[in-house]
Amino acid sequence: MIYEIKDTNKISPLFGHWEETLIWSCLQGIMGKIYANDLTAPTAAMAVIGDFTFFAGEPCPELIAYRPPHCTQNFMIAVPQNKLWENMLTQFYGKKAKIISRYATKKEPIFNKHHLEKIVASLPKQYTLSMIDSHFYKLCKSEAWSKDLVSQFSTYEKYRRLGIGVVISKDGLIISGASSYSRYQNGIEIEIDTRKEYRRNGFACICAAKLILECLKRNLYPSWDAHNKASAALAEKLGYHYSHAYTALEIWDY
Repeated sequence: MIYEIKDTNKISPLFGHWEETLIWSCLQGIMGKIYANDLTAPTAAMAVIGDFTFFAGEPCPELIAYRPPHCTQNFMIAVPQNKLWENMLTQFYGKKAKIISRYATKKEPIFNKHHLEKIVASLPKQYTLSMIDSHFYKLCKSEAWSKDLVSQFSTYEKYRRLGIGVVISKDGLIISGASSYSRYQNGIEIEIDTRKEYRRNGFACICAAKLILECLKRNLYPSWDAHNKASAALAEKLGYHYSHAYTALEIWDY
């Protein structure tokens, strides 16, 4: 049997000192869910939030095979705590799984505000930079490329209470955005997306710089976990410092 865990005190030690804000969101009961192989003495657990699942403790095939009822998407990014979990995931999913590297940044609460303000000021005048309000929340949800800017917040009220984000628009059309993929007690995990035909024009950098500044005003830490090397390079341009690469698995049609 696999159980959803409401009291995370017994689960926290399994995740150890894993510096991943998506896990913190789950453990803190703010967003996401925790599942384990036992209610009283769990040896394996997984934190599920959005498209991400983090596996911790002793490798457990029953936990890997379990699909939470709310997970209706056909794609998952599985993050194993160690090589044993990685091997078991790879064996279970076979050709459905693709091993990738993701890149973590150091969680250092020091940013050069003047540098970030200069980046924001570089936005050409024909474009508008706005905070995500109810209007832009609906626009973000209406298109596939931008929906992940707000997708983890089922209503605008939840986004208003827990989320924060900015978008660049032109003639009423959103072309780029930076927002909270998730929220934990002291910060957010950043999500950045740009409409395909507007990429490589610096819009993502401008949105990210503005979002970081807005987070700093609110005493929130804007955590950045890079999906690829381009994202890691952008993070460094904004003042983040590379920490380490880690293994994840992209799983389709699971």
